[in-house]
Amino acid sequence: RFQSSESFNHLIVVVLVTSVLRHTTSKINNQARPGYNMAEITNDCTNNYQESTLTSLLKRSIKAKEHSHSPYSKFRVGAALLTDTGEIIDGCNVENASYGLTICAERTALVKAVSMGFKIFPAIAITTDMEEFIAPCGACRQVIAEFGLDCDVYLVKSDLSFKKLSISELLPMAFTSTDLESASMKK
Repeated sequence: RFQSSESFNHLIVVVLVTSVLRHTTSKINNQARPGYNMAEITNDCTNNYQESTLTSLLKRSIKAKEHSHSPYSKFRVGAALLTDTGEIIDGCNVENASYGLTICAERTALVKAVSMGFKIFPAIAITTDMEEFIAPCGACRQVIAEFGLDCDVYLVKSDLSFKKLSISELLPMAFTSTDLESASMKK
């Protein structure tokens, strides 16, 4: 028996988050793409990023996770976004007692970067405390796609090992501004 509806609501959120994570994790971990360790990376295998830039991006995502406000799910997430000028903008997840108002780390970093005047993002790194690689949620995938389907997405573990995917792999047939332009032309 639950002492209050708040305890019951918390249990429901934990069960839902766990279910979503298991589903997403199994899909990502069952892909044929291997994970990489930083020791295996050379300068030319990361879409022309210098190794130091990639290392900084991965480390910033891990550091950003430390600022997570996740008192309800205890699921800390950090993200770091690489801009076209080489700057790295980070963000963390910020939960809210009104669960629908929670914002993910990826969207925090994107909103921060756009508010600073950036709109081109070659890469984003995302990390959690999980032992598995965790991919962005659907809403974050859509927001990343808003700024280009060629963005590299690095799923990062605390030991700096990672999986690299493109946003177009994570969100096939994304709804973009092109779809809106096509619809308005038909009117």
